[in-house]
Amino acid sequence: MTLAPSPTALADGARFLLAIRPPYDWAHLERFFADHASPGVEHVTPGRYARSFVLGDRRGTLSVTPEAEALSVRIRGLDSDEAYGTILGRVRAMFDLDIDPRAIADGLGRDPLTAALVARRPGLRMPGAFEGFELAVRAILGQQVSVAAATRLAGRLVAFFGTPLAPDEGDGEPGLTHLFPTPEQLLDAEISLVLNMPRARGRAIQGLAAAMLATPDLFAPGGDLDDRVARLKALPGIGEWTAQYVAMRALAQADAFPAGDVGLMRALDTGAGRPGRAALLDRAAAWRPWRAYAAIHLWAEDAARRTP
Repeated sequence: MTLAPSPTALADGARFLLAIRPPYDWAHLERFFADHASPGVEHVTPGRYARSFVLGDRRGTLSVTPEAEALSVRIRGLDSDEAYGTILGRVRAMFDLDIDPRAIADGLGRDPLTAALVARRPGLRMPGAFEGFELAVRAILGQQVSVAAATRLAGRLVAFFGTPLAPDEGDGEPGLTHLFPTPEQLLDAEISLVLNMPRARGRAIQGLAAAMLATPDLFAPGGDLDDRVARLKALPGIGEWTAQYVAMRALAQADAFPAGDVGLMRALDTGAGRPGRAALLDRAAAWRPWRAYAAIHLWAEDAARRTP
């Protein structure tokens, strides 16, 4: 549900309230987005997420803050209802506002393990993507490195290849300096040389950029999970884990599941050792069609165990 813009905010952007279905775990989303934020493009502070964006020929910024049973979204740089609607749709997907938490709880409640996890964190939501291409690039940068290392690479990618914001475009949003690089900007970029990373990973980003330009609906949500994953895996440098991860966060595939993920295996280790990929997939059969949400709960559990 989208409420009308606040008339008091129209002089400096527009403010919208997006209703949420409780329970809603803002704190977990904030931590996740803070850990995965692309420096210069996204900035996360306690109780607030902000980012830059481009829509057609318009550049702008937005911020999201939690309120009572709603998210407050402030958008600067746009001036039409259609443009506002497009950006708000992306925010809804990113903050997973359209899912019914009761359906997830019922689906995962059939397994005592996931039922206990949901009871422990009842408002956990999927950290979605504001823009699919951006998320997929970040996923490639994160292959075989830590989240912190991937964030540093993303910052360098943005600084070298992204478009700087003019002072008035980033006004009022400290930490926002650039737009994320477009497919056109990355298509022939010397990514591996600039970022000092394996050439294959740079070629994977270039291949992704070419695919995005050839197929603009590459990251449109929905569709058959197996078909969407196969489509991504056909691109150079994108394997099963990356494809499933992108499907979870960017394609609204609630049953996507990166079965080879070490964090998922750690979370299921009760002292007898981590399960292998095949055993993990067998266990996950009970979580269908909500395996992506089971993964989010398992990642949260793994993070909690490893936090002093």
